[in-house]
Amino acid sequence: VQLQASGGGLVQAGGSLRLSCAASGRTFSSYAVAWFRQAPGKEREFVTTISRSGGNTYYKSSVKGRFTISRDNAKNMVYLQVNNLKPEDTAVYYCAAAERVSGSSTEDAYDYWGQGTQVTVSS
Repeated sequence: VQLQASGGGLVQAGGSLRLSCAASGRTFSSYAVAWFRQAPGKEREFVTTISRSGGNTYYKSSVKGRFTISRDNAKNMVYLQVNNLKPEDTAVYYCAAAERVSGSSTEDAYDYWGQGTQVTVSS
């Protein structure tokens, strides 16, 4: 499967964005999907993940209540609604898909990665 992330941009603190992850292939519903992010000078970190059906989600504690992951398997899309953005949310956001596991926060669990979309939050 090929993934392409989009929807990033420059917003002020408190603002919102909707990130999208478009997937190619006809079996997208077979993959758990996650969002990771990498801030300048820092390692990439887990943000959130959604199960194959969309029925289960898991969030990094610092984004819980502000970020919402969802998916539309009919459209081969995963979304990340990010609200009440903070300067510390500034990062390149990557979507990733896992074929064999679900609910993992570990990079090694994910088999396919998109190219990333930049989110910059000004204070």
